[in-house]
Amino acid sequence: MGHHGVVDPVESSADADLVRQIAALPPGQARDGESELYRRLAPRVRLYGLRHLRDQQAAADLTQQVLLITLEGLRSGRLREPDKLASFVLGTCRMVVLDLRRNAQRRQRLLDQFRQDLPTADPSQTPVLDDLALARCMEKLAERERTVLVMIFYDEQTSEDVAGFLGLSPANIRVIRHRALGRLRECMS
Repeated sequence: MGHHGVVDPVESSADADLVRQIAALPPGQARDGESELYRRLAPRVRLYGLRHLRDQQAAADLTQQVLLITLEGLRSGRLREPDKLASFVLGTCRMVVLDLRRNAQRRQRLLDQFRQDLPTADPSQTPVLDDLALARCMEKLAERERTVLVMIFYDEQTSEDVAGFLGLSPANIRVIRHRALGRLRECMS
């Protein structure tokens, strides 16, 4: 997208070439195209996330999630008009943000509804999670391990859903999750 939402024909043509390059090669062989897609689109998705979510980490998570969905969509041929890549990504951003907001509202409603039934914790007995340490440890994980953990624990996806999304077997996802959690435990202790 150019300035003020105007589609730049040169950019649109370059996007179409990139879409065709990624769609034509099996996952793993389109690394150059995938890197170029990330280089081109990540800053825009991040800005969208900052504007709509108003949080650095949420914007970073949105960027990773939207680009994964975009790559999966390109590989599966869901983008029928390759020159509409920017519109596809923007639509994906909107859907993911709406989904995040719906989930947050649902959690808040459940919390409000059942708050009186929740046991009150003694703060001195509650372990405190060091968010910064966890973030540093997550950054040390391989990208695939990080993606699997985010999709399972943050997006609440099943191993089968993650497997289908990443093109792996559910058993492979469980192994990746198990090893990644082990690395996280080791890093956090």
